[in-house]
Parts: sequence; C-alpha cells; structure tokens
Amino acid sequence: MKGVLFIDAGKCLGCKSCEIGCAVEHSRLKDLFMAILETPTPQSRVSVEIAGDVSVPLQCRHCEDAPCVAICPTKAIEKLGTEEPVLIKEELCIGCKWCILVCPFGIIKLSRDGRVITKCDLCLERIKEERNPACVESCPTGALQYKRIDEITAEKRKETVKDFLVAFERSQSKKNSKE
Repeated sequence: MKGVLFIDAGKCLGCKSCEIGCAVEHSRLKDLFMAILETPTPQSRVSVEIAGDVSVPLQCRHCEDAPCVAICPTKAIEKLGTEEPVLIKEELCIGCKWCILVCPFGIIKLSRDGRVITKCDLCLERIKEERNPACVESCPTGALQYKRIDEITAEKRKETVKDFLVAFERSQSKKNSKE
C-alpha cells in the first residue's frame, strides 16, 4: 500500500457515487447494469454518512495497529506489513463479529448473507495495476483521493506556509499603519 485514502469532506456532495463504484468493483461481472441483477447484490465497502450539512465517505482506515487484526480468533483478518492494507480471508472468518465491536470507526459490517464480515480492501488488485481504488475513480468532485503520505504532508506544509505568509502580511500592514 503506497498510499492512503484521503477524504476532503468539504468536497463531498453525498451523491454516493463512491458506494456504487465500490459495489460494482466487488461484483462478479464488474458491470453496473449486470451487477444489479446479481444475487446477492454486490455490497459497497464504503458508506457515505450524512450529518446535517456534512457528508463524509467512510471506509476502513487500514490501521497500523489494527484492533480487528488483534482480536480475530481465526486470523481471518491480517495485515502483512507496514503500509499494507488490512485484508479479510473469508474462508477463515467464522462470523463472530468481534472485529465489528472493536473497530474504532464502525466500518466493518456483515456480508449480505450474514455469514462473514466485509470491509474495504483498497481495491488491492487495482492498486497493484497502479490504478486508483474504485471509490476514488467514481468520485466526481475529488472528495476521495488516494495519495502517498509524503504527498499529503507536503501539501499541508504548503498550506502552513501560505497561512504563515497571510498572518505575516497582516502583522506587517498593522505595523506600517501605526507608523
């Protein structure tokens, strides 16, 4: 996992395109029109939550020290290393739901048949092909982005410098107006 999902809630419209893109990506035929005919219908691993005027797409954060990995009695949930996604081995999952209880983000859910759990896998196959996860590709506003940590921190540093310059210019103009 060379990057993380970055959410800009200010850009999210609550349109749920990310949910649709995710469900289609996890369907058998990977086609919207055919996916709705599948049984069971494909399940999104991202959920757009709306609170007042704010919409936020939520999915697994692939925690470095993931509580779901630690609590799983069958080792069905694993993280193979630093900067790797947290993945589920469905064939080992016994549906005990302990991972659902310990997820700090409330993201893990039961599959449609209720037999095993399901969560974001970061569209690992797409990442291996150097493509963005389906939710990112489906987002019309760029509210969801897949970025490397160093890209995110570099952008934040640029914002900090801009804020500093604005504050500095204000202090200079106040100083000059007093003289």
